[in-house]
Amino acid sequence: MIRVIEPSDVGIAGRLLGVQRAAYAVEAGLIGFDGIPPMREDLAGLMASEERWLGRFVGDVLVGAVAYELPDDETVEITRLVVDPAYSRQGHGRALLDELDVIEPRAVALVSTGTKNTPAVALYEGRGFEEVGRVEVAPGVEISRFRRLLGL
Repeated sequence: MIRVIEPSDVGIAGRLLGVQRAAYAVEAGLIGFDGIPPMREDLAGLMASEERWLGRFVGDVLVGAVAYELPDDETVEITRLVVDPAYSRQGHGRALLDELDVIEPRAVALVSTGTKNTPAVALYEGRGFEEVGRVEVAPGVEISRFRRLLGL
C-alpha cells in the first residue's frame, strides 16, 4: 500500500529516519562517500521537512518512501527515494515512482543520484530518465542529474 505520509508525525518520522539512514548507508557504500546529507539528518530535521512524501507499506511497516517538490506547474523534483535494504529489489522504489506519476502528472521529472549508484541509475533509466549532467561533490565522487520529459 502507498499513501501520503507526514514526517511531522513522530511515529512515522522515527521509522522514516531509520529507513532513510539504512538506505543512504547502502548508497554511501556504493559511491564511496559517506557525506550524503540525509545520513546526518536528525529526527527534528526530518520532522521539519517541507517536502511532500509518499510512503510504501507492507502491512503496517513503512518499507520505503519518496519525497518530492513541485518547483513549478510543469515539474516534479524527486528529492529522496529510500527503501529499507531488507525490502530492496522487491519493486518498492518503482511502485513509489509509479504512484508519484499518477498523483502528480508533470511534463518534467527531475532526480539526482550518485553516479556509481548503479541500482538507482538503472531504476531511473528504466523509467525513461536521461542523464543531463554530473556534479563532483567531493574528490572522485559524482552526482548524476536526470530528467524525464513526458510531453503532457
